[in-house]
Amino acid sequence: MASKQSYDAVIVGSGPNGLAAAITLATAGRRVLVIEGSETIGGGTRSAALTLPGFVHDVCSAIHPLGVASPFFRDLPLAKHGLAWVFPPAAIAHPLDDGSAVLVERSVETTAAQLGPDAGAYRRLMGPLAADWRNVLAEMLGPLRFPRHPISLVRFGLPALLPAASLARLLFRGERARALFAGMAAHPIMPLEWPATAAFGLMLGTLAHAVGWPLARGGSQRIADSLAAHLRSLGGEIVTGQWVARMDDLPPAAATLFDVTPRQLESIAGDRLPASYRRKLRGYRYGPGVFKVDYALDGPAPWQAAECLRAGTVHLGGTLDEIAASERAIWRGEHAAHPYVLFVQQTPFDPTRAPAGKHTAWAYCHVPHGSTVDMTGAIEAQIERFAPGFRDRILARSTRNAAEMAAYNPNYIGGDINGGVQDLRQLFTRPVASLNPYTTPASGIYLCSSSTPPGGGVHGMCGYFAAQAALRTR
Repeated sequence: MASKQSYDAVIVGSGPNGLAAAITLATAGRRVLVIEGSETIGGGTRSAALTLPGFVHDVCSAIHPLGVASPFFRDLPLAKHGLAWVFPPAAIAHPLDDGSAVLVERSVETTAAQLGPDAGAYRRLMGPLAADWRNVLAEMLGPLRFPRHPISLVRFGLPALLPAASLARLLFRGERARALFAGMAAHPIMPLEWPATAAFGLMLGTLAHAVGWPLARGGSQRIADSLAAHLRSLGGEIVTGQWVARMDDLPPAAATLFDVTPRQLESIAGDRLPASYRRKLRGYRYGPGVFKVDYALDGPAPWQAAECLRAGTVHLGGTLDEIAASERAIWRGEHAAHPYVLFVQQTPFDPTRAPAGKHTAWAYCHVPHGSTVDMTGAIEAQIERFAPGFRDRILARSTRNAAEMAAYNPNYIGGDINGGVQDLRQLFTRPVASLNPYTTPASGIYLCSSSTPPGGGVHGMCGYFAAQAALRTR
C-alpha cells in the first residue's frame, strides 16, 4: 500500500497527463506523490522488448507531433533528462495502388507539388494554418473558453466543423489529395462522415508542416522517464506496483488527481461522489478499440514506392472511399476486410531500437469495442499490398487484440486508446458538461486524464489544466 504520510497532492496514474499534473503541482511548491499500478511508469508511452532480445518496441504511442508541439512540454528541460526527438525527413507517406506515394514534407509547397490539380487548394488550406500553428494549438489544446486568438480559431474552426469526407471532396478533385487527407483524419477512430472529423486531419496536417512527426530516440518510454526525472528533481515522489482500488488505499492529501477514465473514477471514489454525478459518469461513451502488431524484421519494409522509407508514419488504406468504409464498419460492430492501417517504421531513423542491420515496425488498425478478433492477416495483407515481400522479412511478431489492450492498460476501456469518444458532442464535455471539467463535486478530487479536454494524445495538457484547477482551490 502507499505510504500513509501526508502530501499536498497525490496523483493516481503515471501516464503523460498524470506526470504533467504532478510536475505542475511540484513546480508550484506542493509536495507530490504519484502512484502507478504497473511496475513501469508511462501509461501510453511505455516501451518494452515484445519480440526478440535487442528489439525495443513502443507498446502504444510511437509518433509524437503533439509531444514536441505541446505548450506544456516545450517549457520543460526534458532534453536535460535524456529525451531526444528524432525527426524523419517526411512526416507521413500515403502509398497508392499505382505504385506511387504522396509524402507530407515539412514544406507545404513541396507537399502540394505532389497533388497535381489540387496543389493550389492544398496550399490555400494548409499554408495559413501551418504559419499560425502556435495560435491554432493554443485554441485547440484546452477546455472551452473565450478565444484568445479569435481570427486563428475562425480560420481553423470553420473547415474543422465539417465531416472529413465532405471537406476532402469539397476542396480536392483528385484522389491523391483526398486520400492523403482521409489518412490524417482517420486517426481518432470515427466515421469520416461525422461532423468535425475534419478537425483531426487539419490539426495533424498542420503539425506535420509546422513541427514534424517525431519519435523519441530509444523508445517512447524515454518521454515518461524524462518527465519522471524532472518531477523527482522538483522533489516529487513516484511509487510503482501499487494498484488503487478505493480512496482508503491512498495516503492523506489535500488534493487527489486521477489519471484514469470515468469508469475507474467512479469505482475508486465511490460514495464520495454525489449520485447525480456518478450517473453522468456512467453515461460517458467509450469508442472502438485497436488491434496492434509489433514486428522484429530482418530488413526495412520493401515499399513499392521507395520514397515511403523517408517517412516515419505510413498510412495504409488506399483511397478516401476505402478508408471511410473501413471506419464506418467498426461503428457497425464489423471488422473491415481492408482495414485502414497505421504503420510506423522507427529503425530507419533510430537504429538504437534493434540489433545492427535489423528493424522494428509498429502497426495497428481500428476494430469494434472489446474485439477479440485476430486482425494480423488483414493488417499484413494491407502492408503486402504496398510493400510486397514484407512477410518474408518478419523475424517475430507480438500482437494484442482490443480486449488484451484493455487488460494491459485499464484506461483502454474496450481497447479505446483515446480515453473515450472524441466526437463533437464529447470532445469538450468530457467527462461531463461543465465549465471546469477537471473538478468533481467532491472536495479535493480531480480528473486529469485524456477523458478531459483536450482528449487523447501525448501532450500533457489534460494534466496541466487539472493541476491548475487544483491550485486555484488549494
